[in-house]
Amino acid sequence: MNDKVHHQPLGGNQMPRFGGPATMMRLPAVSTAKGLDACFVGVPFDIGTSNRAGARFAPRQIRAESCLIRPYNMATRAAPFDSLSVADVGDVAINTFNLEKSIGLIEKAYDEILSHDCIPMTLGGDHTIALPILRALKRKYGPVGMVHVDAHADINDTMFGEKIAHGTPFRRAVEEGLLDGKRVAQIGLRATGYAAEDFDWPRQQGFRVVQAEECWYKSLAPLMAEIRQQLGKGPVYLSFDIDGLDPSSAPGTGTPEIGGLTTIQGIEIIRGCLGLQLVGCDLVEVSPPYDPTGNTALLGANLLYEMLCVLPGVKYRN
Repeated sequence: MNDKVHHQPLGGNQMPRFGGPATMMRLPAVSTAKGLDACFVGVPFDIGTSNRAGARFAPRQIRAESCLIRPYNMATRAAPFDSLSVADVGDVAINTFNLEKSIGLIEKAYDEILSHDCIPMTLGGDHTIALPILRALKRKYGPVGMVHVDAHADINDTMFGEKIAHGTPFRRAVEEGLLDGKRVAQIGLRATGYAAEDFDWPRQQGFRVVQAEECWYKSLAPLMAEIRQQLGKGPVYLSFDIDGLDPSSAPGTGTPEIGGLTTIQGIEIIRGCLGLQLVGCDLVEVSPPYDPTGNTALLGANLLYEMLCVLPGVKYRN
């Protein structure tokens, strides 16, 4: 790792934060993940959305809002850019008109990233994209554990008769053996369901399901200690749907549900993943057309930074 370049975000004293490149945290833009420990990658995809579209615009907006984030985590003392080689590899060139072809393109892009032993940090995109990412991860690591933050379980069998959409990825992931069910935790689930057993099916697969009501008025640090023990050793994927948070904090999303997690609880969940063998992370379902202030994208950018801070190999200052 000593021969790797530790890229630093372009600082606000070098270039005003409203200027400079439109990359994640104003990191260098590179064409390949070769030589990187982790990379930010956008998937501008919302063909699988069932309600309010717009997540295709999220990678660009999240990158724009990320210009305010500085390199060092003052709360946890994480120094990710001093520890890892990180850059922005741009966006997957999906097929705007064809969901099935786009899934294949995403798989191919992630196979390439993973071939370099690089951890992908994904700027979604709707939650459909978790399926091709998990397919690529299985080819490299086998079935993975998962921490999934969401208002919805995303385990529908079909949506409008279609097997692949943003409400079905984890049903397909179970069927295809992409997940180790006993090493999966879903946090923040709530609201109403298509069927009475919507939250029972994942429990039957071995998932730990933590409904939002169990999280109200609490720190989630104790919960994350339990989840770390549940997931134990082995590869873990972190999938964070922004609608897991309450719409008072994250209104710019396609399927908002009241009574959600707070921004602080979202940060606690991510920081609680420290020590897990994270092999990939995503932040999905930000919809800029419903985010006029930019606050939802700003929140998404900061959550992605927090994910970077808990990756294996990140050093913490004394």
